[in-house]
Amino acid sequence: MRLEIICQDRLGIAQDVLDILVRHEIDLKGIEIDKTGKIYLHFPSIEFAEFQHLMPEIRRIDGISDVKTIPYMPNEREKHQLATLLQTLPDPVFSIDPKGRVVLVNEAVVAGLECSIDEIKGSDINELVKGFNVNRWMDSDNIQVETHKVQFIEQDFIADIMPVMVSDVEGGNILAGAVLLLKSEYRLGQQVNAFNQTDGESFERIQANSPLMKKVVKEARKMAELDAPMLISGETGTGKELLAYSCHLASRRAEQEFLALNCASLPDNVAETELFGYGPGAFGQSESKSGLFEQAQGGTLFLDEVGDMSPQLQAKLLRVLHDGSFRRVGDAKEVKVDVRIICTTHKDLQRLVDDGLFREDLYYRLNVMSVHLPPLRERKQDIVPLAERFVKQHSSKVGCRPPKLNRSCVEYLQSYPWPGNVRQLENAMYRAVSLMEGTELSKDSIQLPGANSEISYFAEDFEGTLDEAVKNFEKELLRRLYPAHPSTRQLAKKLGLSHTAIANKLRDYGINKKSVKF
Repeated sequence: MRLEIICQDRLGIAQDVLDILVRHEIDLKGIEIDKTGKIYLHFPSIEFAEFQHLMPEIRRIDGISDVKTIPYMPNEREKHQLATLLQTLPDPVFSIDPKGRVVLVNEAVVAGLECSIDEIKGSDINELVKGFNVNRWMDSDNIQVETHKVQFIEQDFIADIMPVMVSDVEGGNILAGAVLLLKSEYRLGQQVNAFNQTDGESFERIQANSPLMKKVVKEARKMAELDAPMLISGETGTGKELLAYSCHLASRRAEQEFLALNCASLPDNVAETELFGYGPGAFGQSESKSGLFEQAQGGTLFLDEVGDMSPQLQAKLLRVLHDGSFRRVGDAKEVKVDVRIICTTHKDLQRLVDDGLFREDLYYRLNVMSVHLPPLRERKQDIVPLAERFVKQHSSKVGCRPPKLNRSCVEYLQSYPWPGNVRQLENAMYRAVSLMEGTELSKDSIQLPGANSEISYFAEDFEGTLDEAVKNFEKELLRRLYPAHPSTRQLAKKLGLSHTAIANKLRDYGINKKSVKF
């Protein structure tokens, strides 16, 4: 049973209340007095008859205006509120005593250490959280809130370390311990992004109706919040640069530069100076010039088609990824930068590594945060929404009302294989809108390679024999089907061939579980 006693702030009034409890032989379990003078009592439940006598006696005490039962003591409420807050907080929280021993932790700590609370209590905080000497900090003369990089369960965290002070009778403060609140890089990224996001949803331009694209966007959102290098793979025209820019907008670097370089479009020496700049005296120039790495300081550098990068540039890129430093062309001075690198490729980097055309160490550096953009033919649920979006965009450009897509148009768009992916779809819709007559688009409005027997998927300047073309097609078909049918028997059944024939073809083309990306 718990009582709230509303009374005056009079010397001895609490003693008068306690004397009544003693006369009734009531075992007091707790008493609290708040700043307003209210007295709160906690004692075991008593018989109703005795309670009827107790309440009037307390009310008759001089200075008491009211007495009523309450469901909980103020301290109990605060204790449960704190416990609830700690348990729901996703970040690890430690409370320690003045000697650095753990007295309280939340569920995030328990889950991280895979121990019970009882096993963690009493542990030395310096054994659990490394990188900052908490005891030395508590022994210092001027204890202030501090923030440090620490390690917990062998991972990096940012720790806010806050002293817990209790007022003494003379009005001073006594150190009663400390609270450590740990945040991971991922959690920090989430919070910074939420604070900086001012232009709405950064991924809103990416159409994601299909399960495949929903998964891509979900993964990309998480990767955007980190600072690690990111690798986006996918066929030409799938929207790799758009996804990279969306990740930039969703990162803490959104207010800084997003600069791009196509590694396949420039000669090696030009690409090097574009990326790293050059020092004074280089190329006969009296002044130095900064490259894209320096210009993107604090922001994001987008390297398109990194698979076409030369070995020399690969080595310099690896060093930047390792320690954030490089030298300008013709300069011995080290330059330090803080830039996030996002790369794209339409090539199979693992095959390039196997062929000795791409550095293995760089590949593993880039392939940590990797996401694959599926081709449009594998995300059919996105085709019509994308087409409608492009129709609206291009209709406003040519100054006409957006036309409807009739049934034949929709069926045709969904059945076409789209070798050029989203870029090809956008170009096709732009042409259709520009030449449109009437208020709707039909199948006949869309002109695409392969739409009739006179147009071929092969370029007109194709060189080679029919046998070579057939083998190339066969090899590509087997490479595409192998991940979904990774045994020779499954693949043979799919293609209607014998197990031996498929095994021989896979061997001839070098297709196996090591060479094909699953």
